[in-house]
Amino acid sequence: MATLRILLFSVLKQRMGEGVLYIEMPMPTTGAALLDQVAMDYPAFADYRGVVRIAVNHEYVSEDCVVDVEDEVALITPVSGG
Repeated sequence: MATLRILLFSVLKQRMGEGVLYIEMPMPTTGAALLDQVAMDYPAFADYRGVVRIAVNHEYVSEDCVVDVEDEVALITPVSGG
């Protein structure tokens, strides 16, 4: 098990009440497993599970990407505007 630091932005940061989460899980993991763990640990996240994007080391990645403890991980919701 390892502790993964996850950055939150925009509505996720507001909804979760903090800009950084720390998740304890086996490493390496996948983006999908990471999102599932966040949803289990933080029920407020569950509403966003289907729309959130994962960025690893400043690049958007798919949910099947491999994430390890030294990676910088950010969860980002879609933004709209005009």
